Amino acid sequence: MPTARSAPDAALPSHLDRDRALAEVLDDATQPRLVFQPIVDLRRGVVAGYEALARFDHPAGVTPDRWFAAADRAGVGARLEARVLRAAIAVLPDVPADCFLTVNVSPHLLCEPELHDVLTSAADLRRLVLELTEHVRVDEYEPLTALLDLARGKGAVVALDDAGTGYSGLQQVALIRPEMVKIDRALVDHADRDEIKLAVTELLGAFAGRLDAVLIVEGVERPEELEAFVRLGIPLAQGWLFGRPGPGWASLPPEMAATIRDLARRSERAHTVAGLVERTATISDEDLLSSTQPFAAPRHDLVVVVDRHDRAVCLVRRGPADGSPAAGDAPPDVVAVSLRATDTAELTDVATRAMTRPPATRFDPIVCGDAYGRYLGILRPERLVLRLAELAAGAVRTDADLAPARPPITRAGPTTQEETA
Repeated sequence: MPTARSAPDAALPSHLDRDRALAEVLDDATQPRLVFQPIVDLRRGVVAGYEALARFDHPAGVTPDRWFAAADRAGVGARLEARVLRAAIAVLPDVPADCFLTVNVSPHLLCEPELHDVLTSAADLRRLVLELTEHVRVDEYEPLTALLDLARGKGAVVALDDAGTGYSGLQQVALIRPEMVKIDRALVDHADRDEIKLAVTELLGAFAGRLDAVLIVEGVERPEELEAFVRLGIPLAQGWLFGRPGPGWASLPPEMAATIRDLARRSERAHTVAGLVERTATISDEDLLSSTQPFAAPRHDLVVVVDRHDRAVCLVRRGPADGSPAAGDAPPDVVAVSLRATDTAELTDVATRAMTRPPATRFDPIVCGDAYGRYLGILRPERLVLRLAELAAGAVRTDADLAPARPPITRAGPTTQEETA
């Protein structure tokens, strides 16, 4: 799958005058142009978002990664990336409803004045995902995280690209706390034949889940890879299997959408938390702050406070944590969210995470959201425990009736596939 960045040692062809070529590009307001590749929801079989990719029209045969690497070395990398970022922000109103738009930015350049000014001058960054594509080590994270927090305040979401390779390791995930994490193509290629790649993907998914981040696999090109990642419960994917980058907002072919939905149905299991999600009353954080009442639905024991992006901010609980009646007109408790989970998370995983919380919050409600962090409802730990007990009892009864186990399914060894530029 083509990408918009590469390692900084990529260079423009030797027959080009680098400085003159860069000057010509920067003097041409139409360069680079944007193309868009769909990002697909692996449960619903629909396009969930698009990645904006840069394309240069001349000279022929020079890939985007070389342009950006050369611009970085020449000291104009931030200027070139600012042009792409500004163009992506400009097309946000045209992005199809319920979809997001990701755009690549280099974190080591993001605090440079050109890029900094684009973000600080934008009034609304909702539905924009800043995809941090890093091939140069970032030495100081404080200015970067401060700028990212400012962008988040305007509605942007932060994604970390190439997770599992280069500098985009677990430490960087922990420092940046992205809302989305992209699995590098190297871990996706023929992952269906490589248990190690699948195990690493599960590890990154579990780690990202602890930080409330959504996992995306990129570079999916084969149906077998698609099936493997649907089976793992990966929520989002992109790659040539779903559509190549193009000038418009491509939709998913009907036959591919049907295939994804069929795979998702087959992968659904009884031990996910989806059936335990309980919808509660909600109130916006703005209404809560402006209202003289604690919350607008006093008949509910719990109200969830959501922000303008429909993400849960905190909980308002009427009555003590042990469930006993509140005394008189005692004010309700405002409770921080101590644990989040997606509705596709496994019961055992969520129960384990819940029971390893500090004793004071161990039985607090768990906030459940969709793949994009939007609030769906709460999970009560006691219901998790009861469901696990039911499943365990059912497994005991079923095991007695099982026929002898079949031989394990074997997989072919891993092979390699070159990524097409």
